[in-house]
Amino acid sequence: MSAAQAECLFCRIVAGQIPAKVVHESENVLAFRDINPQAPTHVLVIPKEHHPHAAALAAARPEVTAELVAAAGAIAEQEGISEAGYRLLFNTGEQAGQTVFHAHLHVLGGEWLGGLVGGELR
Repeated sequence: MSAAQAECLFCRIVAGQIPAKVVHESENVLAFRDINPQAPTHVLVIPKEHHPHAAALAAARPEVTAELVAAAGAIAEQEGISEAGYRLLFNTGEQAGQTVFHAHLHVLGGEWLGGLVGGELR
């Protein structure tokens, strides 16, 4: 693990150094509940391998990017939000609101989420 990865919150969760409420796991992907949920269902789906954001992940490992999206769909089904609807969200960069610089996909649902831009989810 590099020095940057040793300091990365999500790399530490993958390594088991920080506990998380895991809802899905595969060889390449880990999904867990967000500790500051913005909707009744708020799960983070991350690659186990460190990539700083979604674009870097897609460039380096497109198959893992696809696996994140497939896992998100399975999680929505598991959480009972697939029929009513849910949102998948990648924040890439500070101006987009990314606060942990390890690629991650938010799965949000369980209530009306409002408009896409300019509104607060909660």
